[in-house]
Amino acid sequence: MPVRPTAAVSALLTTVLASAALTACGGGSGSSPDTVKVSFKQSTDNSVHVMDDYLAGIKKQFEASHPGKKVELVPIKAPDSEYYTKLQQMLRSPKTAPDLVYEDTFLINSDITSGYLKPLDAYLAKWPDWQQFIDTAKAAAKAQDGRTYGVPDGTDTRGLWYDKGVFAKAGLPVPWQPKTWDDVLSAARAIKQKVPGVTPLNVYTGKPAGEAATMQGFEMLLYGTGDGTSDPLYDAGSKKWVAGGQGFKDALAFVETVYKEKLGPDVSTALDPNIQTIVRGELLPKGKLGIDLDGSWLPQDWLPGAGHEWPQWSQRLGLAAMPTQHGQAPGKVSMSGGWTWSIPAKAGNPDLAFEFVRTMQTKANAQKWYIANSGIAVRRDVAADPAYAGAQPGIKFFTDLVASTHYRPAYPAYPKVSTAIQEAMEGVTTGDVSVEKAAAGYDEALKDVTGGQVVEK
Repeated sequence: MPVRPTAAVSALLTTVLASAALTACGGGSGSSPDTVKVSFKQSTDNSVHVMDDYLAGIKKQFEASHPGKKVELVPIKAPDSEYYTKLQQMLRSPKTAPDLVYEDTFLINSDITSGYLKPLDAYLAKWPDWQQFIDTAKAAAKAQDGRTYGVPDGTDTRGLWYDKGVFAKAGLPVPWQPKTWDDVLSAARAIKQKVPGVTPLNVYTGKPAGEAATMQGFEMLLYGTGDGTSDPLYDAGSKKWVAGGQGFKDALAFVETVYKEKLGPDVSTALDPNIQTIVRGELLPKGKLGIDLDGSWLPQDWLPGAGHEWPQWSQRLGLAAMPTQHGQAPGKVSMSGGWTWSIPAKAGNPDLAFEFVRTMQTKANAQKWYIANSGIAVRRDVAADPAYAGAQPGIKFFTDLVASTHYRPAYPAYPKVSTAIQEAMEGVTTGDVSVEKAAAGYDEALKDVTGGQVVEK
């Protein structure tokens, strides 16, 4: 959807990335008033080209309807963490800034605070289609200053994917819907005992997995520890971040159990920066993974022409909601995020860039993207279209999870908070630190990255 080098390597990497960004953008976005430069994340797997194909179609459509105008696609081929670094390097100068960029909602407020993005309110006020977007999607691209800096292209939810064949061999029921965390672990233990050669349970973890570890892994646990009435990461009342309490430790303990009991992938595999590609492209299609805590977008890799074609996926895999810790109300938990299209503050052709957004976000084009990307509609007109709801197995399941979903507190400090969570996860995954020490380390890091804006709960 989706690596932290040493300090010396990091410094070298930054220099290289800056050079790559300069090369990628040529003479800058302002070099031609008739060309809109569109930068986006390209998969590190050469066989996955869903975004590339979609944008190529929009480019052709845009150029046909805007005679004399051209679209230059500027892909950034990198894992998530490196994509963010490259993108921020490009946004710093008018010589390298593209006209339109693809922003993860978890990072958008950080980039807004850095002055990298342009508010879009003047454009949105004159665009009738903006009224079709659901309020939660609009909020994801709104900054603390009240202005909107991105147009969302869909959202997502998360749950448990499980292999029906592996479950049959393990003597587990199909369909399956665990009611507690213990139910999930019990199923994984049964798979380990009865189905050798299969990884029982995947939970993304550690810094190499980046935001996938935080959001698909840790937050899917953490947000299921309380009663669902308050955010366990950020206290809106005091506008402070929440120190790691018992729920935080319980979530870490779950991760520790998965890797200590060898229910998850080998630690070396779990901490491979390409773990998401390994899960989607190898383990699941080859029947080598019993349960995967993951996102709604997985089928994009398995559709015809999408990279890892797997026509049988909807017959082979089942879907279950992630339960709350003890089965307490509301009984299930999900996290939602998504990506937006934003215009850099230093873009040379912002007006032309928004015209490209308008082309991408017609009802027909948006619906085409949601289906190709296995995304969840954020336009009311698309969500109400039977052709969308019935386009692909799993769409209804993941759309229904929106009622039980949570959104990250995507304030400027969040990316650093997320990294602190990943470090705590990595410590208990490798066994280098205990849950107590990992939680204590998180609290110290939290105070540091938020300027001491922390509350105990």
